[in-house]
Formats: sequence, C-alpha cells, structure tokens
Amino acid sequence: MALVGEAFLSASVQVLCDKIGSREFRDLFRGKKLDESLVKKLKITLLSLNAVLNDAEEKQFTNTYVKEWLDELQDAVFDADDLLDEINAEVLRCKVEAEFQTVTNQVLNFFSTSLNPFYQGMNGRIEELLERLEHLAKQKDVLGLREGVVGGKVSQRTPTTSLVDESCVYGRDGDKEKLMKLLLSDDATDKDVSVITIVGMGGVGKTTLAQLLYNDDKVKEHFNLRTWAYVSEAFDVTRVTKTLLESVSSKAYDNKDLSFLQVELGQQLKGKKFLFVLDDLWNENYGDLSLLQRPFASGARGSRVIWELPGLMRTVPIHFLEKLSDEDCWLLLSKHAFENGNLSAHLHLQEVGKKIALKCNGLPLAAETLGGLLRFNTNYEEWNSILNSNIWELPPEKCNTIPALRLSYHYLPTHLKRCFAYCSIFPKGYEFQKEDIVLLWVAESLIPQAESEKRMEELTKKYFDDLLSRSFFQRSRNEKFTMHDLINDLAMSVARESYLRWEGGESHEVLKRVRHLSYARGQFDCAAKFEPLYEVKHLRTFLPLRREWHRHYVSKRVLHELVPSLLCLRVLTLSHYNNIVELPDSIGNLIHLRYLDLSKTRIKRLPATVCTLYSLQTLLLAGCRSLFELPTYMRKLINLRHLDCSGTQIEEMPVQMGRLKSLRTLTTFVVGKSTGSPIGELGELSHLGGRISILKLNNVVDGRDALQANLKNKKDLKELELAWGSEDADHSEKVRDVLDKLQPCMNLEKLTVKLYGGTSFPNWLGDSTFNKMKVMRLEGCHYCFELPPLGQLPALKELFICKMKFLRTLGPELYGQPFQPFQSLEKLEFTEMAEWEEWVPSGSGGPDFPRLQELILEMCPKLRGSLPCDLPSTPAPSRLKRSQFCPLKSLPGLQID
Repeated sequence: MALVGEAFLSASVQVLCDKIGSREFRDLFRGKKLDESLVKKLKITLLSLNAVLNDAEEKQFTNTYVKEWLDELQDAVFDADDLLDEINAEVLRCKVEAEFQTVTNQVLNFFSTSLNPFYQGMNGRIEELLERLEHLAKQKDVLGLREGVVGGKVSQRTPTTSLVDESCVYGRDGDKEKLMKLLLSDDATDKDVSVITIVGMGGVGKTTLAQLLYNDDKVKEHFNLRTWAYVSEAFDVTRVTKTLLESVSSKAYDNKDLSFLQVELGQQLKGKKFLFVLDDLWNENYGDLSLLQRPFASGARGSRVIWELPGLMRTVPIHFLEKLSDEDCWLLLSKHAFENGNLSAHLHLQEVGKKIALKCNGLPLAAETLGGLLRFNTNYEEWNSILNSNIWELPPEKCNTIPALRLSYHYLPTHLKRCFAYCSIFPKGYEFQKEDIVLLWVAESLIPQAESEKRMEELTKKYFDDLLSRSFFQRSRNEKFTMHDLINDLAMSVARESYLRWEGGESHEVLKRVRHLSYARGQFDCAAKFEPLYEVKHLRTFLPLRREWHRHYVSKRVLHELVPSLLCLRVLTLSHYNNIVELPDSIGNLIHLRYLDLSKTRIKRLPATVCTLYSLQTLLLAGCRSLFELPTYMRKLINLRHLDCSGTQIEEMPVQMGRLKSLRTLTTFVVGKSTGSPIGELGELSHLGGRISILKLNNVVDGRDALQANLKNKKDLKELELAWGSEDADHSEKVRDVLDKLQPCMNLEKLTVKLYGGTSFPNWLGDSTFNKMKVMRLEGCHYCFELPPLGQLPALKELFICKMKFLRTLGPELYGQPFQPFQSLEKLEFTEMAEWEEWVPSGSGGPDFPRLQELILEMCPKLRGSLPCDLPSTPAPSRLKRSQFCPLKSLPGLQID
C-alpha cells in the first residue's frame, strides 16, 4: 500500500471534472445552444489548480498567504459545484417531466427553451466563475506553488476491521490495580461517598482507564448502580444531574429545575451503593462540583465517583495518569499496525517503528492513530517517510493539534479526508449512528462520481469502517460512535471556514463562507436566533443537533422565510420540532436537496411541490403520527433511495410506487385498494433491503398479486412484518394463499405476522432453511389452532406468541422433526393467550419429566444454568395444565401472561 498525502480539495476538483465530462452534461450544452468552449476552459483551469494542491496543503501551515489562497479556492470550488449541480438539476427536470408530460406539453416546452431565463443567463455565470478560477490559477505562480502528482491515490484502502478491544491496553496495570483498591474499599472509617480524580493531559488515556475500571467484573458485582455520564467542556450542573437521574431511574424527565432533579436523584440513590463516572470533566470550579455532589450523600457507604480532569485540582484525592513509556507506546502502535500485533514477522520495521513511537510523546491516542495509518503496511521506505515528515516539526500554534494526529490525517486518502472533515459539525461528545452518517455523506456527494450508483451506501459504510479502524472514530454505547476530543479538534482544524458548529455571535466574515452548519436545538428556537443566517446565501447543511427536551418548537418564520431562501441546501433537518404541521410550497425551489428529515414532527401533509425535488435521495417521516397520506406524484422522485414512513398513519401508498427504481429502504408499504398501489408494485423495487412492514394485506385480491411482490428474491431484506388490517375467517384459504406467496428470502433475520386470518400457517413458516432467522413474532392470529414447527429454526433466539384466541394446546407440532428443537432460543414469551390450556412437551404422548425445568431445557438449552432452584419437583405428566407451568414464569427469558 503506497502512502500519498493527497490534498483535501483534490476530490472536490475531481468531482467537478467528472461532472463536466459526463455525457448528459455535454448533451445539455449542445441541445440548449450553450457555449461548450467555456466548459472546456473551466475543466482545464481546474486541472491546473489541482496540480499544485498537494504542495499548497503542506505549505499552508507556514505561509499565511497560501492558507488564504486555499480558503478562496475552496469557496470558488463550492460555487462551481453549486453551478454545475444546478445544471444537473435542470437535466434531471427535463428527463422526469418529459417522461410524464403529454405530447402537447412537450411541444410547448420545445418552443419555450430559448426564452427560459435559466439558459439565457448560464453562459454569463460560467464565464464569471471561470474568470475567478483563472485569477486564482495566476496567483499560484506568485505563491511559488509547485506542481506534483495529480490525483495520486492510495492503491489499496485499509481493510475494514473492528477497533481493537479496550482491554488491549499497555502500561496501565499498575494504575488499574491502585484505583481498584480505592473503588472496592468499604472501610468503616471511609466517607460514605468518596471522589476519585484521574488527572492527565488530553490523549493520555484517562477515559480508557476509567472504562477498564467501570467494566471490570468485580466492580459490576460490588456496586448496585453504575452510571457513565459524558460531561464535556460545556459543564452544566443541571444537565449532568438530569443525565445521572435519567440513567439510574430509566425514565425521562421534562422538569429542568435543579432543586427538583437533585431531590429526585437523592431518592433514587437512597441506601444504594453506586459508582458514577463523569467523563471529560473540564470544570474545576469548586462551587459547581460541590453543588453537583449534594444528592450523592444519599448513597450507601462505599459509593464512589470517578471524574477526569485535564489539570490540577487539590480538593479531592488525585490519581495522576502519566504518559506511556516508550516501549509501551511502541507495543500499542504495533498492535494497531500489524495483524494480531505480530512483531516477530516484521523485525525490519522495529527500529524505525520505535523512533516513530518516541514522537508520540507517550500519548496512547497518537500511537493508535499512527498504527491505524500504517495498518498492514510493511514497506520500510514508507515508515521512514512518516518518521521524517515535516509535520512533526510544526509548532502547536501552527496546526492546533498533536503532530501525530495531524500526520495521520495528512496521509488519509482524499475521499476519507472529506468524510472526516464533515464530522467537524458534531460537537465534542456527540454520539452518532453509522447509518445516519452514511446517509449524510451520500447526500453531500462525498462519494466519488465514478463509483457505482447502485452500491453507494455500501461503499460509504466502508469509508466509515476505514476511519474507525484508523481510530478517528471510537465505539460508544448502544451501537453508536463518537470522536475523541482531540480528534474532534483535528476535524475542526482541517475543515476550514466552510464548516461551523453555530453557537451564535459569529461575525459576518465568518458566516459568509459557511456551507455546512449545525446548531444545538433548543426547546424554543425563536426567529431572532436565526437572523444572522439570512446572510448565508450558499448553505448546504442545516442540521439541528441534541434533544434535551421531549418537545421542541421553532419559529414559523424559519420554515416560511429562512429555509426557502437557502437555495443551495443539500441537507435539511427539521425533526423533533413539535409545532411543524406543514411545509410551504416553496420547498420545491430547493432543487439541490438530497436529504429531508421531518421525523417526529406533527406534519399533516406534504405539499405537491415535494415531488419536484428530483435530486432527493432520503426522506425521513418516522413518527409523524398526524400524516395520513403521501403526495400523489411520489413516483416522480426517481432518485429517492430511502423512504422511512414508519409510525405514520398513511392509509395507502400512492399509485405507481414501483417506478421508484432507486429505492433501497422502504420501511412501510400500505397495500392500496382500487385507487392505491397494489402489492405487486413491490416486485419492481428489486434493491430493497433493511426492514419493511407490509400493512393492510386484507386489500390483496388473491395470491397471484402477492407473488408479484417477489419477496423471495429480495436478498438484502433483513426484517419483515406482514400485517392484515382485519381478520377475515370467511376467506381463510385466500388469506393462507397470500401468506404462502409472500415467502421471503432465506436471509431474513426477523419476521412478524399480525392479524393473520388463516386457520393454519403455510409450510415455509418454520422451515429449517431459514437458518438466519433470529426473532419470530406471531400476534393476533386468532383462527390458527396450532403453531408452525418453529423449533426447527436453528438460529431462533427470541419467540413471541401473542393473542392467539383459538390456540388451546401447545403440542409436538411446535417442535417439528427431527426432534432437536430450539437449539438457540434465549427468550420465550406468551402473552394474552386466554384459551391456552395445556402444553404437550414432545412426541406422541410425550415422555415423563422428573422436573418442570427439564421441559424448558428441552425447548431452550440456552437457558441451562439460569434456572431457579425452587421450582416444583413433582414429576410432570405428559400433558401439563396451565396451572402446572405457571411457576415457570419466574424463569429468566420466559414470560407467560
């Protein structure tokens, strides 16, 4: 793998050149009699600028004029991209509307082309942009910028691997042992609640050490409650108290009164031995910290609080965390650089590797990121070039980050640089999900144009995994990710002026070049808050973050005045604003829009103009409980890839949904009657994946229509819900035929069947060939007298049976043949089974069970070892009455209501 320090802007310039060279672009210019020579000059100028970008990126730290030149060039590149994207939007409009127009309209459109103001002014706009770029091209010679390799690429991307376990830590055994003694001590002379402070500089491993302690088995057994709270630089007593309270109580609190929250927290902690870890605490104000601790006094003796500080605080016991030794730093770096940390296979790199480790200055974070940079690279020359890079010599005031981190960024492939820089809009400590970031990156066109349109999301997920494997991202909790504070600082330093986490109060000079903006969503976001944004004419990202309250409100002026004026928007998020009930018709003017998130709003309808957003890729409507319909002409959104309308009240899908060939995600499909979309439309959506709920299956006329949905060939589908809107016992054969024809692909992992009106299940339900099925839910299937052979599903972990009115006996048919049922089952739940009377364990007549535990062990071997010892020891007959198996409700993983 060759390491080449590609310039950040190179990918953006290459994207522009790809657009200019596309056949659709050339055809438009010829067809509309635009000046094609201007576009050719534009491409030549861009390529000449690209030739010096690598040199400029290195010189910007030592030459202020080069940095200013790069800022100007980036702004011009953004403007060029906006202009070309506007042309592309016009190409798309012509394509879509030609497909849907009548012959008469097509003739009128032909004669009106020459009068269209879009085409009349385009030559002048391209000429103006060209002059601007040519001026910058002349300046590159004055600045002494040298031409280098154009568009150099990393020949092989780092393989995507999981981040190394946090247990792979070097040089911290002594620190952990010392702190464990403090944590587990219950000396009677000790304070009821004591605070342990870990002090050290950023990147030295304070958080990692705290995680080692927090997740230790002895610690888990010792404390009744354990809670981890991220504090960050923006320390707020009320916010931290609320975080702790919601964690220990497992419920949300709307009340923002500190006194109320502290009283509640004290009640929750009363008599309990707890451990709190306050991660990344930057406030050393004794009064603030003393106020925060007041409710802690309610805890039992031996409770502990661990917090981390970058500096010195003399009011509590302190554990100073020293830097790693040079040897431990080398071991950590090599662990990330070599597969399985195998040093013996790379003896020729040890000498240069140890010299690189010395430059990490004992900081684990620096060693990890450099190890990620060199991962699986065994070329001595390239290791030596890292060692001798000029970036090590940059003073802090020039690059604002640790040189090792800057170096790791410098050698990222250019496409990863763009994706990483975009993450600078997230504040420190912000947790994000992989799927969300992927959709934003795709919407912002951070994927090379030459890559396959069909697999954009898969490619972007690889980009994410590359950054994760290089330690630019870290795993957090609940399958979320975050960035270390120093990595976050690095992202901000490389993102330049186009990315802004808006706090308010920024000068006009700062705002005028901003393209990507995030801000903290407040409970009441009034019009005055957004006044400065009316000056930001080229904003691409409007992204509110954080949800401190359950209900948020935004001024109507933002929706009806500000948003329609942001004509370059690619990403628009208005989610969780409780007072949004409609969108203005002017939303249709946002021709660049790729990503629109309206989830958890009270929107009642989408304007018809939404269907003219032909570039739209992602439309999120999850949890919009007041939304009853989608616009009639949804079929015009030919670039739509992700439509999430789960949790809405949509009554049927618009007609011809099958024309949305680009769809990858469709969370809900409501089968229409004569005026809506029939289920067969799903057959046209061949790329669907993820999860889908197919609702109102009672509207399916017969099984042949269901067969056209072609679920069996949707190999990327992982979760499927099949639900009827009502039960119909009179047509049970038709209903069974419909379910039979809806057999999914064997890759399915989760299946839910609701309100099924048949008297029996089709053969595929419970077939052992569904060897990836992990979760099964059968709910409200009232007319079924017996269950399918679900015991034959080898990977089934969770089984839920609910509201089966006529199921009286649970018999051998549930286990199936051969008799090795439920080998992976971990959770079994029966609820609202009013008529269920007996359980026939197995075989004809079933064997005697000496204890009831054996019945569960036969069905659920995974539960072995967790059975209560006080179950009835009376031998069980071959048919167990309900009263006999009621004691089983105390089993972990089993619920019988």
